[in-house]
Amino acid sequence: MPDLSARQNQMFPVLNAQQLEIAKRFANGAPQHFLPGDFVYRLGDHQAPAWLVLEGEIDVFRHEGLSGEAPITTHGVGQLTGEINQLSGRPTLAGGRAGRKGCTAISFDAAHLRALVIGSADVGEIIMRAFILRRVHLLDEGAGSVLIGPAGDAALARLQGFLTRNAFPYTVLDSSAEGEGRALIERLGIVSEDLPLMVCPNGTVLKKPTDADAAACLGMTPELKPDKIYDVAIVGAGPAGLAAAVYAASEGLEVIIIDERSVGGQAGASSRIENYLGFPTGISGQALAGRAYNQALKFGAEVVLPIEVKRLAAHATMWTLECAGGQEVTARSIVIAAGARYRRPDVANIQNFEGNGISYWASPIEAKLCAGEDVVLVGGGNSAGQAIAFLAPQVRKLHLVVRRALEETMSQYLIDRIKALPNVELHMHCEINAITGEAATGLTSTTIRNRLTGSEQHLPLRHMFLFIGADPNTDWVRDQIRTDDKGFILTGQPFPSNNAVARQPLPLETSLPNVFAIGDVRAGSTKRVAAAVGEGAAVVAQIHTVLSLMKAGVAL
Repeated sequence: MPDLSARQNQMFPVLNAQQLEIAKRFANGAPQHFLPGDFVYRLGDHQAPAWLVLEGEIDVFRHEGLSGEAPITTHGVGQLTGEINQLSGRPTLAGGRAGRKGCTAISFDAAHLRALVIGSADVGEIIMRAFILRRVHLLDEGAGSVLIGPAGDAALARLQGFLTRNAFPYTVLDSSAEGEGRALIERLGIVSEDLPLMVCPNGTVLKKPTDADAAACLGMTPELKPDKIYDVAIVGAGPAGLAAAVYAASEGLEVIIIDERSVGGQAGASSRIENYLGFPTGISGQALAGRAYNQALKFGAEVVLPIEVKRLAAHATMWTLECAGGQEVTARSIVIAAGARYRRPDVANIQNFEGNGISYWASPIEAKLCAGEDVVLVGGGNSAGQAIAFLAPQVRKLHLVVRRALEETMSQYLIDRIKALPNVELHMHCEINAITGEAATGLTSTTIRNRLTGSEQHLPLRHMFLFIGADPNTDWVRDQIRTDDKGFILTGQPFPSNNAVARQPLPLETSLPNVFAIGDVRAGSTKRVAAAVGEGAAVVAQIHTVLSLMKAGVAL
């Protein structure tokens, strides 16, 4: 985490008299007075507004551990409470009480707050910077949820990864060590099969939660509005989908973006992207996705995580996304930005060790679990190269398994960096042939086979990382839409002869009118972050075209 000590003035800015008057014009409702010690908002409140202090003070605090409180700051006149969650109305990660002399403050709900951020470039820049820095501070301090479980537990690591990828702060307590985590388990009579526990900011305790359970408790999964018609519904929150959401929402379109996992897609797994324009020192995929996510919220896009889209269905002149749990989203146009998932090798029982020794992601959480040990990484693309550069300095030895020369698949700057790493051993023309282990203890070894000579090498280890190409996430729509033989969606080709649309498809339009495909899921796309972002911007212009045609009665 960055050192924020020198940025306190940006984290907790004070609006000057002119800025204060501008802000007040965007408030919803009249100023309210609070007596000393009164709650202005409680930790975990849904739809908690941001409050602009006009008189007095608001003392802001966070949870510390399971029962304690820790002060964050005291807002005075001209200061605004809140952080990123206030832009979307999600539950607040902090609480606020009126100071010792009470306070008078005026509120900004999510809609009015976004109107202020967009309506005043000057004040908007100050607020967005402050909100982002405050979220970083909460992440650094471990505010938010409390996770309790045994160190190294696969389910605990999965939950940590989910929260980390979605930039939600948390604290971890080791259930096997003395302390309040263990005390809570004993007091509630929790058995080991129910671990890990998640204590949400509002006090709710979840036993062995799924990602969906955690998201619901944190307000990440709002109830979808079946009667609302969006201009565009985007499936997938990777770079392509986020770019489309930002550009569409900034141009006044009603946008919803849905992902079954987290923001960032495969790019979110990149520890450092160094060939993306404008970032000469590099940026992590997670940081890039986080910035795009904040932009999407700023412009009013609805971001829904993690919900799986099951099917696409025609609905009168619209399209409906049928989602898990029987929920539906209806929109005038659809953008499929579902990306691709890392391919699973054809190795017996490999699925039994996913999350328990085998990972498709190389984050600080996984790096901590395998620190000082031998690991295997399989794959020769740029994502693999970035993961190698990140993992190798933290492990004893990294065995890199590839089927062909790195020069054929990886950028030269990454190849040069890998060659400079003293603890990376390259296994050329090789593949994983077998793995061994137990469900209780996880992965214990793997066998590498040379494809040219047939020779085998047995390696004892507990951690394997797989970056071996990708399959498109199109299973949910493949029977309805034209794809190539690998399942990637074809775009810009003539509509089927049985389609009544009397126009040519647009370049990013699929075989279904008003349904677009962008990014890695699209056949022929360049599998790079910059290309995905470019397609996300380009598709919005084409959406405007089809929406205009719909008004003229030309398109579906």
